[in-house]
Amino acid sequence: MTLKSCNAAGNIRRFGSTAGFCAIALAATSLSASAQTGMKPPTVNTGDTAWMLISAALVMLMTPGLALFYGGMVRSKNILNMLMQSFVALGIVTIVWVLWGYSLAFAPANPFIGGLQWMGLMHVGGAPSPLYAPTIPHQLYMIYQMMFAIITPALISGAIAERMKFSAYCLFMVLWCTIVYCPIAHWVWGSDGWLNKLGALDFAGGTVVHISSGVSALVLVLMLGTRSASGTLAEEELRPHNLPMTLTGTALLWFGWFGFNAGSALTSSSLAVSAFCTTHVAAAAAGLTWILIEWVKFKKPSALGFATGAVAGLVAITPASGFVSIGAAIIIGICVSFISFNAIKLKSILKFDDALDVFGVHGVGGMFGAIATGLFASTAINVAGANGLFEGGGTALVLKQLAAVGSTVAFAAFGTFIIVKVLQLTIGIRVSTDEESAGLDVSLHSEEAYAMAD
Repeated sequence: MTLKSCNAAGNIRRFGSTAGFCAIALAATSLSASAQTGMKPPTVNTGDTAWMLISAALVMLMTPGLALFYGGMVRSKNILNMLMQSFVALGIVTIVWVLWGYSLAFAPANPFIGGLQWMGLMHVGGAPSPLYAPTIPHQLYMIYQMMFAIITPALISGAIAERMKFSAYCLFMVLWCTIVYCPIAHWVWGSDGWLNKLGALDFAGGTVVHISSGVSALVLVLMLGTRSASGTLAEEELRPHNLPMTLTGTALLWFGWFGFNAGSALTSSSLAVSAFCTTHVAAAAAGLTWILIEWVKFKKPSALGFATGAVAGLVAITPASGFVSIGAAIIIGICVSFISFNAIKLKSILKFDDALDVFGVHGVGGMFGAIATGLFASTAINVAGANGLFEGGGTALVLKQLAAVGSTVAFAAFGTFIIVKVLQLTIGIRVSTDEESAGLDVSLHSEEAYAMAD
């Protein structure tokens, strides 16, 4: 790829080895020219910086949105614990990211894990990083990535709702972010990550965020066991207690997802606009498809169904949002609703208690989105990407996407199993039967959300 085509693509960083080459080549050429002419090196672009500050704030808002989305679906005696599992992630992961997480995820070192040179944010300041985002402060890129790292383990909390020790959950987040999230982020988005160099495409976190959290949630659920509801998993006893809260959370997630996907362009550009449009369209198509499925199957469309479908659409379009057309986004949104709707049925067939369908929506939806990127990606949308199968690119990109999906699934599953096994053998991971019966709000936090709890 020539420097001219790099300029056409904009300053991008998440799109495989070609985009990494673009950013580095542009920065290196500019620095060389500056040295020869005495001109100043590239400076921060204020428009890009403003957009990325807004995007980082939007992604941060997704975590409280997730808390409401999940909180409305649990029983009233567990809502504060459910909310806390998202809010505490804002605290724990922030500190982990600052002290060592960002360095392990993004500092150059080797294809599998970052180095330690950026621990404590050493050398991460106001100047741009030529490796990732040459037009915004390095510190801004760091905090934008922090918001991704925060919401990813928070997603897992929906699967283990109403039965995990809060202390074990907190320790799990520290270990999981370090051992699972940081390496996968480095593989996909690190300047020398092996999936980056392979050319696998993940615009905004299909593998890094959704597949890793969905698969890890499934492993944790299998090791944790099912909830108790008078000795059964009676549907009426585990019914969501506040669906208006869940819909409010859906709205915040949908709103924040524009920062998640469109912000991943890292510039205030036409690519950001394209990602914004595909994100919204896919969510709309998926939400409508989900309630149409319910209408046909159950004769009654549900509010929870639309919310679940919309989130599934947002998940599936995440890796593809900066590479596909609006037409492709509609197809992706429609398809993922059928796929996730049926994936959720697995928990009743296989008898695992994924309380809020994290694996079916995020795990399976993320896998489909990554593969769909290999089908629909087009260099007409993003010259720093590649053409997928349906755009004349053959099977090359699909195979790369399958490699990314397979390696993420295997690593996340193995890493989570080791972490949970260590916690089981040390502090234990499950609350007692009495604590579960009383509700985690009272038994773990000595608080009640409502004057009249269950």
